[in-house]
Amino acid sequence: MHLRLISWFFIILNFMEYIGSQNASRGRRQRRMHPNVSQGCQGGCATCSDYNGCLSCKPKLFFVLERIGMKQIGVCLSSCPSGYYGTRYPDINKCTKCKADCDTCFNKNFCTKCKSGFYLHLGKCLDNCPEGLEANNHTMECVSIVHCEASEWSPWSPCTKKGKTCGFKRGTETRVREIIQHPSAKGNLCPPTNETRKCTVQRKKCQKGERGKKGREKKRKKLNKEENKDAIPDSKGLEPSRETPEQRENKDKQQQKKRKVQEKQQKSVSVSTVH
Repeated sequence: MHLRLISWFFIILNFMEYIGSQNASRGRRQRRMHPNVSQGCQGGCATCSDYNGCLSCKPKLFFVLERIGMKQIGVCLSSCPSGYYGTRYPDINKCTKCKADCDTCFNKNFCTKCKSGFYLHLGKCLDNCPEGLEANNHTMECVSIVHCEASEWSPWSPCTKKGKTCGFKRGTETRVREIIQHPSAKGNLCPPTNETRKCTVQRKKCQKGERGKKGREKKRKKLNKEENKDAIPDSKGLEPSRETPEQRENKDKQQQKKRKVQEKQQKSVSVSTVH
């Protein structure tokens, strides 16, 4: 009986040593996984590790893993960094990385800015914009195509010729319009902004300095005609002239001199009219 009690005692002792060794090995494994776990961490961490950084965050902060070489360190931030979106859970607030073609995002299915080479359209990052849209290389977005728009035509200008509004029969008149919306890269081009057509001048008397070239020539011819008429005497009812050839030659010379003087006077009159 005594020997039986001793054997049970050793069995119980060995079992307790086995349980103790198991607890010790479990503690060693936990220390290897999270060495130097502390409850008094800084930088927003609720718990932390010298090797892995933050293990959990204080309330309202987001937990995110930052890669440093081959190592990942946990950090706690008030908002998720660029390229991540935040999700709140009952036990943890977590930052999740956006899709590969997305630079910033609202959630995993809605991108707000695409990486270089992609165009944003309705939260998606596309290689090419859909039909009916065009790529804006400044904002890197797919935008609507904009066509050119022009204003209404202005009234026709007065009929003119060489800057004059009288003294001629036919001239030209012009009208214009403005571009109120310039087109985008794929939009319809703008139409002409001015038009010119032939016109007929209304009959009116030119004011001083407004007479055209044709009117000045007509006035000069009229003056020459009147002067020539005054220079030739009316031979009606007179006897035929009995002038000698010498007298007739002298008379012709005098008339030529008189005509030259008259032409000089006419030229000076026309020059003063132009000025």
